[in-house]
Amino acid sequence: MAKTDLLEAWTPSNIHINGYLGGKMDLCINERIKKQDVQHLIDPFKTRNETRLWQTEFWGKWILSAIAAYEYNHDPELLKIIQNAVSGLLATQTADGYIGNYSPEAQLQHWDIWGRKYTMLGLLAYFDISGDKKALDAARKVADHLFTQVAPGKADIVKTGNYRGMPSSSILEPMVSLYRHTGEKRYLDFAKYIVAQWETADGPKLISKAAEGVAVADRFPFPKSWWSWENGQKAYEMMSCYEGLLDLFRITGEPTYLKSAELAVRNIIDTEINVAGSGTAFECFYHGGQRQTEPTYHTMETCVTFTWIKLCNNLLRLTGNPMYADQIEKSVYNALLASMKFDGSQIAKYSPLEGMRHEGEEQCEMHINCCNANGPRAFALLPKLALMTSGNEILVNLYSQSSASVQLNQKNRVTLEQVTTYPESDQVEITVQSEKPETFTLSLRIPEWSTKTLVSVNGIPVNGTHSGSYQKINREWKSGDKVVLKLDMSGRLIALNGYQAIMRGPVLLARDSRFNDGFVDEAAIIRQKNNEVELLPSAGKQEHIWMSFTAPLVLGTDLEGEGRNPKQIHFCDFASAGNTWSADSRYRVWIKQTLNVMNAIYKPY
Repeated sequence: MAKTDLLEAWTPSNIHINGYLGGKMDLCINERIKKQDVQHLIDPFKTRNETRLWQTEFWGKWILSAIAAYEYNHDPELLKIIQNAVSGLLATQTADGYIGNYSPEAQLQHWDIWGRKYTMLGLLAYFDISGDKKALDAARKVADHLFTQVAPGKADIVKTGNYRGMPSSSILEPMVSLYRHTGEKRYLDFAKYIVAQWETADGPKLISKAAEGVAVADRFPFPKSWWSWENGQKAYEMMSCYEGLLDLFRITGEPTYLKSAELAVRNIIDTEINVAGSGTAFECFYHGGQRQTEPTYHTMETCVTFTWIKLCNNLLRLTGNPMYADQIEKSVYNALLASMKFDGSQIAKYSPLEGMRHEGEEQCEMHINCCNANGPRAFALLPKLALMTSGNEILVNLYSQSSASVQLNQKNRVTLEQVTTYPESDQVEITVQSEKPETFTLSLRIPEWSTKTLVSVNGIPVNGTHSGSYQKINREWKSGDKVVLKLDMSGRLIALNGYQAIMRGPVLLARDSRFNDGFVDEAAIIRQKNNEVELLPSAGKQEHIWMSFTAPLVLGTDLEGEGRNPKQIHFCDFASAGNTWSADSRYRVWIKQTLNVMNAIYKPY
C-alpha cells in the first residue's frame, strides 16, 4: 500500500530566498553551476575504456544541481545549458542502452553502476522539467541494459563495485523513480531484488543491522584495505541506499523500510554528527561525534554533508518530525555554508573543524572533483525544504529573509513575507498576505536549542511554546497579520573531551587568525555561567566574515599578573572561518581547556 508524504514541499519557483542565505545560493548558482564546462563532463562517456574510476558521476551530479536551480529561478540561460548537456549525453548512448565509460570487460566493477545511477537520476530530473520523452526513454534503456547483467542468476548487485555493494545498489533510487514514471513492474521488481540482496550473506545488512541497533561505524570489521569492497562503513553511499529505501517505502508502504532509515539516522545523530552538522573521516563513519575534538584527516566531506541534508529532508517530509529540520538547519548554516569559498567559485572537498580550507584535488584526470559537482545540489535544495504544507497547514522550517506563496486551495493564495537577518538577529517577522480571509494553521519550527522563545500574533502573545516542536497557530488569517518570533540566541558552551566550543543559535563559532588576537590553538578557559557564554558583537566588519563576536577567555597556563583576567577574544561564524582558503585565516572550533586541578569545572576524559 503506497504511502504519501505527510508534508509537501512548495513549488521552488514560488519561493524567493533573500538575505545572506539567498545571496550564497545565488552565488553558487552563478559562479559554480552556470560556469561549469559541461562538455568536459560529457567527454568521458565517448571513450569506453575505463576500469576503476568515477568520471561518469560528475555529469549527473552537476545536472541535478542545475535542474534544481532552474526550478527555483527559471533562468532561460541556465535552461539552455541544461538542454545542451542532455543532448550531448544522449548522443553517447550505445545501441544496447549503455551510457557510461567502462570497457565491456570492466563493467559492473568499481564505480560503473554508481555512475549509471547518476545518469538515470539526471535524465529523469530533466524529463520532469521538460516532458522530453527522449530523456525518459534513455533512462529506461540504461536500466534495461543493466538487467541483462545484474539479476537473479546473473551478477549479484551487492558483489559489484565497492563498499559491500552499497554504491551499486544505491541505483535503487532511480529504479523506484523509473517505476513511478512508467508504471512498468520490472523496475519495481528490480528495486525489491536490490533490497532483498542487502540481507544476504554478502550484503550490507542495511535493514537488519539498523534493527539490531548496530552503530553505523561498527557494522563490519575494520577493513584490511580501506578503499575496497569489504569496507561497510562508507557514509555517503550508505545514506544514498537509505534514500532509495524511503522512496521504495512510498511505493510499497512496507513499514520496516521507514523504520530502518529512522533507526539509522537516529544512530548517525547520536554517534556521528558533529557540532557543525556533518561528520565522517576519509568519508566513513568512525564514531565521529565522540572523536570530533581530535585533529583528524579528511573530515566532513561535502558529499556527506549534502546527502545528510537530503536524507533528513526525506524523513522530514515523510514523518513531519521537526528533529530532522533542526538537523538540516545546523548543517546548512555551518557545514554547507563553510564548504563554499567566499567568491562562490569552489566547493571544498573537506571542511575540518580546525586548520585551513582549500581546494580539493582534481579527480579522475579531470578538472573537477565529487564535491564541486555535488555540493551545489545542497544549495539548490533549500527552496524545497524551507516551507511545506500538510493539508490546511503551512509549516515554516527555515528562517531567512524571504517571500513565498502557495495556492492553499482553489480559491485562495497565501503569501508569507519573512523580514529578518536571522541568525544574526534573534527576531523573525512573518507577514501573512492573503487574497481573502482564510482559516488555516501556521506552524513555526521552534528549534531544540531555543529554550526561551516568544511568539506573538499582531502583538498578542502566543502561549505554550516548546523547543524542538512546531508552534501551531490556528486562526482566521487576514492580509497584513504579523507574526513575530523571538528566539533564544544566547551563547552556549559545548564541552567534550576536555575541549570547549561555542554555539549561538544554530551557528557554530570559531577563532580565526585574521582577528590577530593571539594564537588560535592556545589552551584557554571560556568563561561561562550555567553553560551560557556572554557574547558581545564585534566592532566593525572584517572582509568576508559574516558574523563576529567576542567572548571572555582566560588564555594559556599563566595565572600570574594579567593572566588571571579574562580577555575578550574574537570568534566568527564557522562558515566564515577560513573562507579565504589561505594561511591568513587559520581557524579553530574546539578550544583546549586548560587544566586547573583545584577547580571542579574541569572534567577529566
